[in-house]
Amino acid sequence: MSSEGLTLGRRQLGLMGAGLAAAGLPALPPLVEEAKAAPAPGTGPIKVGILHSLSGTMAISEVPLKDVMLMLIAEQNKKGGVMGRPIEPVVVDPASNWPLFAEKARQLLSVDKVAAIFGCWTSVSRKSVLPVVEQLNGILYYPVQYEGQECSRNIFYSGAAPNQQAIPAVDYFMTQLGIKRWILAGTDYVYPRTTNKILEAYLKSKGVPAADIMINYTPFGYSDWQANVAKFKAFGSAGKKTGVISTINGDANVPFYKELGNQGIKATEIPVVAFSVGEQELAGLDTAPLVGQLAAWNYFESVQTPANQKFVADFKAFMKNPKRVTNDPMEAHYIGFNMWVKAVEKAGTTDHSAVIDAMIGVSHPNLTGDYATMMPNHHLTKPVLIGEVQANGQFNVVWQTPGLVVAQPWSPYLPESKYLIGDWLPPMSCGNYNVKLGKCLGKSKA
Repeated sequence: MSSEGLTLGRRQLGLMGAGLAAAGLPALPPLVEEAKAAPAPGTGPIKVGILHSLSGTMAISEVPLKDVMLMLIAEQNKKGGVMGRPIEPVVVDPASNWPLFAEKARQLLSVDKVAAIFGCWTSVSRKSVLPVVEQLNGILYYPVQYEGQECSRNIFYSGAAPNQQAIPAVDYFMTQLGIKRWILAGTDYVYPRTTNKILEAYLKSKGVPAADIMINYTPFGYSDWQANVAKFKAFGSAGKKTGVISTINGDANVPFYKELGNQGIKATEIPVVAFSVGEQELAGLDTAPLVGQLAAWNYFESVQTPANQKFVADFKAFMKNPKRVTNDPMEAHYIGFNMWVKAVEKAGTTDHSAVIDAMIGVSHPNLTGDYATMMPNHHLTKPVLIGEVQANGQFNVVWQTPGLVVAQPWSPYLPESKYLIGDWLPPMSCGNYNVKLGKCLGKSKA
């Protein structure tokens, strides 16, 4: 794997290292513009919002995230809750309707007075919620890999940034599989388009000619894959080893993989590495024709650690269904929720501003045998794993980074973000600080 995927520049690591050292200081006082919607101190239940689609095209992926949140809350309540107060989940259904995510987030913060929101899957849903949590000074824990190019004070990104998933996957395809031609296939919305823009720039920086890069988009819920898969097959017949980088999201993955099987495309011929296909999506597929295809994540259910084995067993027991599976975004919620508990206890309050400040520097064990740390850019340190589809619907880990990767929310491969970093500790307290100009380019709160 290339050094770009594993490390930050010296300047950025230095800034973040300084930020972690500073994280041991007492929590900063609340902001002057404190949200009117912040929960009032009391002895009653602490409400936590769960904002995941329980219906619509994204339900296949998001329902398990609601389920794991209910399990985590139930487990924490058995331990006495937080600061001696029980946690009360407030579950809403934005129904895979992106504007409805904003409406439901506003309801959770201003009506239900939740202490934090755990939710969203697609980037378009997150971007719908972002102005709401910033206006009301709420907190969103976002558990899914995303395209970067964002760093909000009010969001904690517990999923992967591009250099914690997409870039390492491309490096693996280049160095381990010898891929020369590239099909960037995605669902038509912000995450695939921005990720593919970054990957196209990265591939070209590695000397890949434009003629060897195909970019293809399809709508949410797309099902008629015959023509598109035939096009991929034809692109791969030019005599160069071809691979597919898939940012296809939601239930469109089921007919996509079925069509790969129908057209006899095997992993040995045109391998596919997916960024949004995990154990849950494979549960609805006949995996026999897909054995050997790949996915890049930061966690797989098959990881053999005591912590993960307990997590998997606890979830199956909680759901009263031994066939239920776990996946990467569920681990992200596991980490994010436990960090929120630690931050509330560290701050001694559920006040949003105090908890936001307390989050930086908090660490919690991940399920793969290491520790996740919340960095000053509101992203986690993560390992990167490549998994190979097995006939039983699980993944066999075939490769992983030698250590944890620090997130780069701003891509160094795009000219508009080349010099940007996020750092929410003073003196920067800025999500888009330009190190070349020496100033913050957008909203900053210090």
